[in-house]
Formats: sequence, C-alpha cells, structure tokens
Amino acid sequence: MSLGLQALFGLRREESIKIIAAWADRGERLVLKDSWTKGGREREIPIRTQEQRQLLDEAKALAKGKSLVAPGYATYRDYLQHFRYQCDRAGIHAFHGHRHFYAQARYEELTGWKCPARGGPTAKQLTPKQKALDREARLTISAEMGHDREAITAVYLGR
Repeated sequence: MSLGLQALFGLRREESIKIIAAWADRGERLVLKDSWTKGGREREIPIRTQEQRQLLDEAKALAKGKSLVAPGYATYRDYLQHFRYQCDRAGIHAFHGHRHFYAQARYEELTGWKCPARGGPTAKQLTPKQKALDREARLTISAEMGHDREAITAVYLGR
C-alpha cells in the first residue's frame, strides 16, 4: 500500500507510512500533515485519477482510521525496519523510483509530452511557449512533491 501511495501520489517513504488516509482524503485533494512531511510543511496533492481514488479508498479500508504503520509495531522506526525487510524479500531495494514515476507521469499530464528522462525533448529543443509550460509544470510538480524549488525536478525529469 505504501509503495502504491509513493507511485501514485509522489509521497516519500515516511509520508506513505505515516499518512492517515481517512484524515488526508479531502475529496479532490490529499492533504499531508506537517508532522508527516520532510521539513514539516503541510502540503496538498490533487486526486486526479480513478486509480488514485481507488488506492486511497483501499488505504482507508486497510488502515481503519490509523496510519499504515502495521499493528504490533510501537514506533515508526520499528515498523520501518519491518517494511525494509519485507521489501527486500519482494526484491524491492530502492524506494525513490516510485516518486520518479509520479513526477514523470505528472509532467506528461501537464505538458502533453514526455520528460527528457523518458526520451522527451530537452530544454534546448523546446519553443519559448513550450519552455513556459515546462517551467509551470515543474513548479507544480515541485510543490506537489514537497520541494520549494523548480531546480530539484531535474533529478526526476531530466533537463
């Protein structure tokens, strides 16, 4: 469930575990409490697709009004060790790629073309109008992912 939230909403691993889906679901947007996020900044992510809605509803049903920290674990730190172990057993060794998936899919949705990291045009190949749309998309993605600067999107999208 946590990995799905990372991929479909661009959440960090910690956010995807600490989230209380029933609280965070505000209909058309997902609200992350400051205590769940890096840097302690509350943020909102639009719920745009049926796939996101379905996953969020499944998370709410699974967690029953609580976070996704599994029952039997007293602390986030204890659960994180279990989470890593289970992911290793499943052959999943890196988690940040799920955020890359979100950023790249969101970029294509906002611009209409693939990002440079996925074979889309580079900044040098864009027209002035496309460059403006590219910048606007990067700022949107940066905010949705909990960053406050456009430059960080190059890590996820390329240049």
